[in-house]
Amino acid sequence: MTATLLGGLSPTRFLRDVWHKRPLLIRNAVPDFTGLLTLGEMQQLACRDDVESRLIQGSGTHWQLDHGPFGKNDFKRLPKTEWTLLVQSLNHILPEADALLARFNFIPHARLDDLMVSYAVPGGSVGPHFDSYDVFLLQGQGHRRWQISTQTDLAILDDVPLKILRRFKPEEEWLLGPGDMLYLPPHVAHYGVAEDACTTYSIGFRAPTSEELAHGFLMHLQDTLKPEGRYADPDLRLQAHPGEISRAMLAQIEDMIAKIKWDKRDIAEFAGRYLSEPKPNVFFNPPEAPLTRAAFNKQANRHGVALNPKSRLLFTGGRFFINGEAFTGAAGETAALKQLADQRKLVPPLPAALRERFYDWYEAGWLEINAA
Repeated sequence: MTATLLGGLSPTRFLRDVWHKRPLLIRNAVPDFTGLLTLGEMQQLACRDDVESRLIQGSGTHWQLDHGPFGKNDFKRLPKTEWTLLVQSLNHILPEADALLARFNFIPHARLDDLMVSYAVPGGSVGPHFDSYDVFLLQGQGHRRWQISTQTDLAILDDVPLKILRRFKPEEEWLLGPGDMLYLPPHVAHYGVAEDACTTYSIGFRAPTSEELAHGFLMHLQDTLKPEGRYADPDLRLQAHPGEISRAMLAQIEDMIAKIKWDKRDIAEFAGRYLSEPKPNVFFNPPEAPLTRAAFNKQANRHGVALNPKSRLLFTGGRFFINGEAFTGAAGETAALKQLADQRKLVPPLPAALRERFYDWYEAGWLEINAA
């Protein structure tokens, strides 16, 4: 199955020879794939306030970007050409989208972001641009023409709401039909234009910047470290300039800050919390009529459990992280928790040691009972 997805390559060979290194066109990557939802269904999602959506119109140097939620009348006023509707995190909404995303689990879950779908009318596009992360572009219905370039000139247009390349110079071109897929590593410039009414499903990956990681880690230290001591100067001497910060004061502050230390365990704790933290616009809905603890245990042991599509469960060693929270797996828990993190579901029988934890996650909306 994965070999078809990767054009005959094994995951090992793909990661070794292609991933993060070069573009790859894969014909018929997902046989008989024509998409997961209709334009009408996409528009319904774009009208919801809990779904991230965008509407892009234009071409050349003239572009318009609008953010959802939209109203039904917004779609009635659209022209017949040159517009694109995008809906983010489709895997949080459709089980079929979540299953499609699961086919890319040869990439660590900590790197996987979400599944976005775009619908475009003839001429519809988001313009020539580049991404700072890896992406798979899977064609649903219709046809889209892709041009790519490995150019180093990544200057963008001024005064437009999108990051459109100022000077795009295509080097290769392909027409993708249903089931075809294009993989692009970071910073490969690309320009996709709809030949007819079409959908494209984008599998994107997380690639935080050094600044984002540094800021996140400093915030983590602020929340977790409690340095002892207080500034003091019992040997203070009269200064010629009261407004001057003395060398002695600077030296003491330097010594106090130098006492702030961290090790690999602190890095692992931060990474687990940071990478499992849902996006700010992700919210969990607890069950409206939750089962009692006894009823939940009975159903879970009969059918098994699965993570909510929005949940992120990661681990390192015996330390587990779910949706930004951390805990250490107890005896009898770790093997099943690692399986749940890898496969995102567990089949019965479930370890008795996990009943209390799973029920708490169920009440929070993080975990569900498998469909019967």
